[in-house]
Amino acid sequence: MSRVAIIGGHGKVALHLTKILTGQGHQVSSIFRNPDHSSEVGTAGATPVVADVSTLSVSEMADVFRGHDAVVWSAGAGGSSPEATYAVDRDAAIRSMDAAEEASVGRYVMVSYLGAGKDHGVPEDTGFFHYAEAKAAADEHLRESKLAWTILGPGALTTDPGTGKIEVSDKPQQDSVSREDVALVAAVVLGNLGTVDKTLQFNSGETPIAEAIETAL
Repeated sequence: MSRVAIIGGHGKVALHLTKILTGQGHQVSSIFRNPDHSSEVGTAGATPVVADVSTLSVSEMADVFRGHDAVVWSAGAGGSSPEATYAVDRDAAIRSMDAAEEASVGRYVMVSYLGAGKDHGVPEDTGFFHYAEAKAAADEHLRESKLAWTILGPGALTTDPGTGKIEVSDKPQQDSVSREDVALVAAVVLGNLGTVDKTLQFNSGETPIAEAIETAL
């Protein structure tokens, strides 16, 4: 049994992941901002931790993470203002990585998106540009950290039921994947040390998740 801290714990991917991990016997601490969500997060099986990561310092985050075996970043500003996007998706994410190191957590899984990176190619005059820039900076910081990291790059997220099957590829045939399947992928990589220091880009597919990941390594 391990202890996992999920940042952005009220999000749909995070709630699915909480149920999966707790169903496997792991302990989950779920970090989220709105206290009104405590009941739903608790029902999913996590220990609610009400905290706004956009305002927490590295040391304050480290206090939250201490004693955990892994951190999963599944938070986001949700397409709000550029300022909020950079504050959460870049700055808070980077502080969380530094905090994980300070707290000696070691394992860190980042939920990013398919195509993220410095060469994301998103036009500057589109609303997605600031998110793409923020994620590129956060992912790069993670790759340069001392953490045992894995970056997940799913395509467009849907609310469809998970199939338990994906295609791992930089250019998958499908252009979307369910949030439940993203959570299943996160659960698999947490338990697969072969995914350390790897970026996995994926969408819906025909191969069982564990097999698809193992084949891609």
